[in-house]
Amino acid sequence: MPGMALPPLLSLQDVALTFGGTPLITKAELSVAAGERVALVGRNGSGKSTLLKIAAGLIEADAGMRFVQPGATIRYLPQEPDFGGHDTVLAYVEAGLAEGDDPYRARYLLEELGMTGEEPTGSLSGGEARRAALARTLAPSPDILLLDEPTNHLDLPAIEWLETELKALRGALVLISHDRRFLETLSKATVWLDRGMTRRMEEGFSGFEAWRDAVLEEEARDRQKLARKIAAEEDWMRYGVTARRKRNMRRVGLLQDMRRQLREERRAVGQVQMTASEGETSSKIVIEAKGVSKSYDGRAVVDDVSIRIARGDRLGIVGPNGAGKTTLLNMLTGGLAPDTGTVTLGASLQMVTLDQRRESLDPDWTLAEAMTGGRGDHVTVGGQQKHVVGYMRDFLFSPEQMRTPLRVLSGGERGRLMLARALAKPSNLLVLDEPTNDLDLETLDLLEELIADYQGTLILISHDRDFLDRVVTSTLVAEGDGRFVEYAGGYEDMVAQRGHGIGPRRVSPAPEKPAAPAKPAAARPEPKEKKRKLSGSEKHQLGTLPGLMAALERDIAKLQAALDDPDLYTRDPARFEKLTTLMSNAQTRLAESEERWLELEMLREELEG
Repeated sequence: MPGMALPPLLSLQDVALTFGGTPLITKAELSVAAGERVALVGRNGSGKSTLLKIAAGLIEADAGMRFVQPGATIRYLPQEPDFGGHDTVLAYVEAGLAEGDDPYRARYLLEELGMTGEEPTGSLSGGEARRAALARTLAPSPDILLLDEPTNHLDLPAIEWLETELKALRGALVLISHDRRFLETLSKATVWLDRGMTRRMEEGFSGFEAWRDAVLEEEARDRQKLARKIAAEEDWMRYGVTARRKRNMRRVGLLQDMRRQLREERRAVGQVQMTASEGETSSKIVIEAKGVSKSYDGRAVVDDVSIRIARGDRLGIVGPNGAGKTTLLNMLTGGLAPDTGTVTLGASLQMVTLDQRRESLDPDWTLAEAMTGGRGDHVTVGGQQKHVVGYMRDFLFSPEQMRTPLRVLSGGERGRLMLARALAKPSNLLVLDEPTNDLDLETLDLLEELIADYQGTLILISHDRDFLDRVVTSTLVAEGDGRFVEYAGGYEDMVAQRGHGIGPRRVSPAPEKPAAPAKPAAARPEPKEKKRKLSGSEKHQLGTLPGLMAALERDIAKLQAALDDPDLYTRDPARFEKLTTLMSNAQTRLAESEERWLELEMLREELEG
């Protein structure tokens, strides 16, 4: 009958699993019907990967039921693929095919992922291993795909290709990923694993964070109503993160103001800044590169790039793997001499770098020793002494973890530790090369907030489109053949101006159709003239949304004042519930209005040039 839900191809019911005497999963459910797209989310260590392995049949649960529709095919993408017994990538991928599968699909997928198949499995990089595992998982066109962090170690072209490939597949999909844009693009339902239990929302990841916050806020109210005593640390670890995530319009507006100011300064001043006085230049110009180039084995990795980075700029560098991003970064920061051209660094620079490799630390050190060097219980941050426990709480570590040896930390926890160490050092130039690798969504929120509050200059290499949109004021794009062009704004701003996203390095740029020749980075090219204007509806929304947001803020303030009455729930439970619902609805409408206003305002700026 129309409207009836499809029967599940795969289902888990009341699943429980204990590791080392500690319950990891206590009561989890997962149901996947034909064609469904499910995002599986939860904090690092919550058991997402374990639940996915139970769904794949790789781990047996202590309790509960697993059902797979007879004849349904399931393929699982592990974080760490096992190449044992396969000499080449093609042999590894073809071994995943079953009788009746298309034998040519393996070669097609490898070619699309930039591999020949002849690569020996014993010497693959992290990115190559991930591409090979993806090809093996996708080649059979299974009924259900279970993907654990499929974008890890992939560059932007590969991520966007994978999005397109997965959208075209007819099979069902369960995704674990820290890439917000990837989850938002592909998911239609969200399963949240929290404290061993699952909740499901019949909406994609784009609605998850508002839903999660509403759930946690309701829990907090219930806790107050029932006067339950819970551990202070657990309270902070759960509800503090939610509060931090809520960026207000002031912060969003500040980033937008910085982008607008950048466009206006570069258009109005142009090369005039070059003639500024020595004193002004040394205080305002952080890095100035003129015509820098670098070649290896006769191939130009960076070719005649000029750029000026001023104090307070937040520059994002994007492009395919192997396009010269890290080489250019090393030249800009003085770590590598250019073959031709000059790089001038501003006076009094204090630079802190966090690179892809992370620094190597003694695995037997405790968390506290890694932060203090084994000297006392305090760290110096921003010229002030802080107790190591208090500082590490800001990075989502509990006091009990201070004596934990580093060897037992997860990838996300290790990433948070590296951030804590880097940001504890005094600096006015922060250089981050792929800082989002292995970080969970809460840690990405934290890093975003730290960058927003950072008073210095930022240079960032990243493949995370959402993160770039949230933190950078301009985007430097590797256009191929060593050329780099800078665009004002974040990743989506760049796509709007450029007309398309990032292409893979292996594809030749023959079909380019630019409206005008690419300008050198220092010129900060203006957006291309758009063919359309704001529609009447968009203009109306842009004009009325500020008034609506102000009215919603007034309503929220009134509702909050009423809910602040500590006796309201006891005196009138029905009114309390009604006000709570009204508050949640108003907050959701305000968040949606703010996002829509920002989207339209950015569009208006780009269209008007």
